[in-house]
Amino acid sequence: MLEKIISIFVRIYKCGLTTAQRSVKMENIETQQVKHRFGIIGNSNVLNRAIEIAIQVAKTDLSVLITGESGVGKENIAQIIHQYSARKHNNYIAVNCGAIPKGTMESELFGHEKGSYTDAKNERKGYFEVAEKGTIFLDEVGELPLDVQAKLLRVLENHEYIRVGSSTVKKTDVRIVAATNIDIENAIKEGKFREDLYYRLNTIPISMPALRDRKEDIILLFRKFASDFAEKYRRPSVKLDEEAQAVLKEYYWPGNVRQLKNIAEQLSVLETGVISKECLLRYLPNWKSSTLPALAKSKDEKTFENEREILYQVLFDMKKDMSDLRRLVKEIIDKQGITIDENINLGEQDNTVTIQWEKDNQNTLANNMGEIVQDPVGAQKKTINKRHIEDTEEYVEESLSLEEAEKEMIKKALDRHNGKRKLAAKDLDISERTLYRKIKQLGLE
Repeated sequence: MLEKIISIFVRIYKCGLTTAQRSVKMENIETQQVKHRFGIIGNSNVLNRAIEIAIQVAKTDLSVLITGESGVGKENIAQIIHQYSARKHNNYIAVNCGAIPKGTMESELFGHEKGSYTDAKNERKGYFEVAEKGTIFLDEVGELPLDVQAKLLRVLENHEYIRVGSSTVKKTDVRIVAATNIDIENAIKEGKFREDLYYRLNTIPISMPALRDRKEDIILLFRKFASDFAEKYRRPSVKLDEEAQAVLKEYYWPGNVRQLKNIAEQLSVLETGVISKECLLRYLPNWKSSTLPALAKSKDEKTFENEREILYQVLFDMKKDMSDLRRLVKEIIDKQGITIDENINLGEQDNTVTIQWEKDNQNTLANNMGEIVQDPVGAQKKTINKRHIEDTEEYVEESLSLEEAEKEMIKKALDRHNGKRKLAAKDLDISERTLYRKIKQLGLE
């Protein structure tokens, strides 16, 4: 009797295990079908997990926040969510929030009425109205201005919005999928992103892995890109030797899949046959620095969002330097036992202080100040303009033009990088678009 009971339990266990295995196998098949449909290459676990979450959440109307570095393929996830949802027969609109001027952002998203501003000659539908019952993908959502963030929060909470220049509340039925390559939590601490909006968008988080975190996929991706470009340009497909493959895996890939595709295209056009390590290194920028461990930023480290902050920091540093110089002069005077006799004649234009000291202190002080002053009578005197010491900070701040300092910084950055604007922009921590505008504005072309 006992043996029969045990046999029944074993049979039930095996049946349950077989069902679970079948379920896992079906999920793997579905994941592979999705990757084939959307041209996603790779078998890493982190990539498969992101795709599985996208398939599961697609059946709901929950908002999704996709995070990951630039070039990892965040929009592929947004398209998967739309195509596997009940909204797939309606519009899918991708909006690059970082490419829309801040002044027109609200009008682009929510539309405007005729005459709402100077160039509004006709009424216009916004993206939310065009994407009705469909999906809207907000790429680089971290670039949204705070006032537009508040309006987006209203859409998420109440499904309502108002056109620019209108007082009529409109209803919307749109699925929102957002993506960003910045640290949103850090942006919240800096007051650049609303915390309540973050929690509304981040109902279902999906993290896309960087290429350096899926090294097993790098060679597969390169082969696929090389094959595609060989067919496109009607050339023999290039291949990598073992050393070149090792280099490809060790590289940091700051531009991720997008950068790898670009490298594969360059090699397909300019090289033939088997690519060696030496040949490949000519196409990989900053190879040596990319293989070194990255320095961790301290919590107090200052980062600059735009060129104006850089200029302010330069001025503050100059002010601190002048304060240090004044303190150094005072320490030298006190150390040498110099007595200060303030003989101020208010009727004269140059308000001066006469400093007298003993003859045996002359050489030491002169060496420190870089100047020797001798008096024929035997007593040594040095005349210092009091206003030059006390008002140095104020004088420097008033005379230094922000525009001139900005111009000088940009010129030095361009000189350091031999006129390469992309590298200069990265050095200044500003966008290439901003740098181009500043070069034109300051006449540095």
